[in-house]
Amino acid sequence: MSDTRPTDAVAEAFESQRDRLRSVAYRILGSHADAEDVVQEAWLRLSRQDTSTIDNLAGWLTTVVGRISLDVLRSRQARPEASYDERLPELTMALDDAPAPEDDVVLADSVGLALLVVLDSLGPSERLAFVLHDLFGVPFDQVGEILGKSTAAAKMLASRARRKVQGADRPADGGQQQRALVQAFLTAARLGDFEELLRVLHPEVKLTVDTPSGPVVTLGATEVAAGAQLSAGAATHGRPVLVNGLPGMVTWREDGTPLSLLSFVVADGRITEITVVVDPAKLARMDLPDPAW
Repeated sequence: MSDTRPTDAVAEAFESQRDRLRSVAYRILGSHADAEDVVQEAWLRLSRQDTSTIDNLAGWLTTVVGRISLDVLRSRQARPEASYDERLPELTMALDDAPAPEDDVVLADSVGLALLVVLDSLGPSERLAFVLHDLFGVPFDQVGEILGKSTAAAKMLASRARRKVQGADRPADGGQQQRALVQAFLTAARLGDFEELLRVLHPEVKLTVDTPSGPVVTLGATEVAAGAQLSAGAATHGRPVLVNGLPGMVTWREDGTPLSLLSFVVADGRITEITVVVDPAKLARMDLPDPAW
C-alpha cells in the first residue's frame, strides 16, 4: 500500500495557497470562522489524498474549497433556524465624517464588506459562480464541475449574479441619500413620529437585534416602527459610522458605556434591513470610536 500522507513539499505548497483559499471561502461564506473551517477541512482531505494523482494542486484545492463552501451555503439555506446566528454579518466600522463620494467608494471597496451584503442576497449556486469566476478568475468549466452543472449553466449563473450585484451598486451621490434616510429614521424614532417611521421603512423591513441570548428578528414596518419608538430613549449619545461601508450609528449610555451598534441597508429609497448589536460582550470586542461629547 502506498503512503498517501502529504510530503513536506506538499505541506509547503498548501501553506503557500492558504491565504488565497481562505479569501475564496470568506467571499463565498461571509464568515471568517467558517472560512477557516473550510480551509482546514481542505487540508484534511489533501492529507488523505494520493498527491501523485493531482496534476494541478492549486486548482484541486480551489475545487475542494468551492465544494465544501457550497455544502455550507446549502446547509444554511436548508436549516436557517440552526445557522442564523452564524450568518449575522461580521461588522467592520469606520468613522463617518461624510467623506467625498469617491472616498466613500474607496473605503467600502477596500474592505470588501459592502459587497458581502449584496452577495448574501444571492442563491448558493449564483454566489459561488460569481465569486469564483468574477473575483478569482476560476474558469467556467471548473466552476461548472464544482456545481455539478455544465459550463454554459455556470456562465448563466454568474451572469445572473453579476446583474444583481451591479443593480445594487451604491448611488452616485456616494451614500448621501442613504445617510439622510438613516438620519430621518433616527430622528423619527427619537421624536416618536410613527408616520415618519413608516415612510422611511420598507413594508417588509427586517430588524435583527443581536442580544446576549442570540438574535431576535422582527419583520414588517409596523412592528419595527413600534419597537423603534419604545427603545429610542435609552441612548443619550450617538455618533455616525460606516458599518461594512454603509451608514450606521454607535450609541452610548449617559455613563459612556456602549449601548448599541446599528447598521442599515437601503434600497429604492427605503430602509430594508436594520441590524442592532446590543450584546455587551460583542460590543466590548469591537473597535468602537470614543463618544463625541
